[in-house]
Amino acid sequence: MSNYKHILLAVDFSEHSKEVVLKAKELADYYQAELSLIHVVDSVPLVDIGYETAMPFDYDLNEIFMNSAKAKLQELARDLELSFKESWLELGSPKTEIVRIATENAVDLIVVGSHGRHGLGLLLGSTANAVLHHAPCDVLAVRLKDD
Repeated sequence: MSNYKHILLAVDFSEHSKEVVLKAKELADYYQAELSLIHVVDSVPLVDIGYETAMPFDYDLNEIFMNSAKAKLQELARDLELSFKESWLELGSPKTEIVRIATENAVDLIVVGSHGRHGLGLLLGSTANAVLHHAPCDVLAVRLKDD
């Protein structure tokens, strides 16, 4: 097993994400590795059937989502006794941004949560699966219980 030096914890702030956080913290402590955080706000445009924008109001939902995520990420960083400088908040495709940040920052282990997939979820894939297949480093997918 590798002696990990930089672990990237991908958090989604779901109700089960605490399990993933605890596993990443445990690994960082064990390997005395740097622990960094990433959260990606998925930028999915809201459109109608004619592919015209369906937003009749004049404010940016991405900004609202980013501000909310920033507050949660800062709180998690404080809880883990990390500097917020050791965190990334990105807007875009979670799988793409997680892999990009890991590549650009010499991460040698990515920790993500993974739900068991079946049916349509299996066909469409998941963030954990995409990260696993495209990451430049090891990936630990922490199995989360589905409700």
